Amino acid sequence: MEVVLDLYSQPHSESAPLICMDEAAMQLTGQVFEPIPLAPGQDAKQDYHYTRPGVQALFMFLDPHRGWRRVSNRDHRTRVDWAEEVRQLLDEDYPQAEKVKLLCDNLNTHNIASLYEALSAPVAHRLARKLEIYYTPRHGSWLNVAEIELSVLSQQCLDRRISSAQELKSELAAWQGDRNSNASKVTWHFTTDDARVKLKHLYPIFEPQETDDSNALF
Repeated sequence: MEVVLDLYSQPHSESAPLICMDEAAMQLTGQVFEPIPLAPGQDAKQDYHYTRPGVQALFMFLDPHRGWRRVSNRDHRTRVDWAEEVRQLLDEDYPQAEKVKLLCDNLNTHNIASLYEALSAPVAHRLARKLEIYYTPRHGSWLNVAEIELSVLSQQCLDRRISSAQELKSELAAWQGDRNSNASKVTWHFTTDDARVKLKHLYPIFEPQETDDSNALF
């Protein structure tokens, strides 16, 4: 935990940015009956019946210091999908960076082996040398600010019926563009010192051992 908290408090540069990433699932929902649009003297109406055309995986990458994010949707959340998203992050989003510090949950897909499964060995090796992965502790995903950004996305963009992957992609692009144009940031205040006070029950009890000075030489 303290490694993650220290990571937020450290300075980061364009050559070595901090990027937080998280994943989520999005249930697509379609209309059974056409909704009735808003009209003078008439509220918009939507039938409570809906269809379930499928599920989409969301990948969120957030630079909390720069106020930049990229969110995309895919059909699956496999090793290959994660590797392709990371390749885009390193080669297209941050090509100038010498090292990218990536903070993510400790899932079995979030590791260097995924790069080698999805990409050729030379490409995977080149990307791996540029990537420095940090993991949130077990039951500690709340330490990842990308999770906060996914919550913002859910409230501002996804709290309605979206029926297709293409429609979802279009909505995500519009939301992302608006957030990036405003450089909207997530400000993190919880520090290592705070953790040692408020979460002291998570720390092992330290009891100094008594020493026997009876044989000490004077």
